[in-house]
Parts: sequence; structure tokens; C-alpha cells
Amino acid sequence: MMISINPTVQRGHQGVAAFTLVEVLVASGILTMGLAGILLICSNGLRTARVLDRVHVDAGSLATMLSLTNQLEEGRDSGTFGDENPGYRWTSEIVEAGTNGLFQADFFVFSAADAKGSESRLSIFLFRPSSVQRVGR
Repeated sequence: MMISINPTVQRGHQGVAAFTLVEVLVASGILTMGLAGILLICSNGLRTARVLDRVHVDAGSLATMLSLTNQLEEGRDSGTFGDENPGYRWTSEIVEAGTNGLFQADFFVFSAADAKGSESRLSIFLFRPSSVQRVGR
């Protein structure tokens, strides 16, 4: 009886299937990039949620309240937002911009809680010809 041996098959490596080191490194790199992308998306979502959780009061709410009135008086005014938005204060200055009833209203909102003393500014023009005009103009 004669046994033939295939010269291309070496002993000890018959029927063994395995990944090469390059294949394992490529798969690990792809997995790492995928996980990094997922973590980036999650961290951006958490950062956005933190920003949205902070209350920011801007001067637009003051301008809205003033625009609902029919008459304006020149001068300065200030106050707080009360219990609705504690820690915020506002000032306003209304000046007649022309002799025809055109008024400029400047609003400033300050945050006492912010270490930077953040501020929101807004200027609007309102046409109210029936408003009280200053004497001597």
C-alpha cells in the first residue's frame, strides 16, 4: 500500500481556518471608528440638552409687552421678572425719534446669576402718534 502526500499541504496546518493579524486590526479599527461616532453623537445630544435646560430671558418679551400698548411715555424704566424668571432684571429707555410720533425703545436684560453678567439688548421703533410728547421740543 502506497500513501501519497500532497506537497502543498504541510503537516499541522490541515483544515485550520483563522483570521490573519491584518484582518483583525482592520476589524478593530472599523469597530473603534464606529464606537467613536456613536459616543460623539451622544455627547452632542447631552450638550444640547444641557443648553436647552438653561433658562435664557431675552429682551424680546419686553418688546412684546410694550408693543401691545397704544401710548408710550418717554423716559427710563427698570424692574425684575419676579417669580417667573428670578435672577433677571431689565431696564428700558423710550425716546421720541422724530416729531411725528415715532419712538425708539431700547431694552436691556441682565442676568445676576451669570458670572459674566450676560446681557440681552434690543432696540425697536414704534409709531404711536397719540402718545404723550415732551414739552419744549
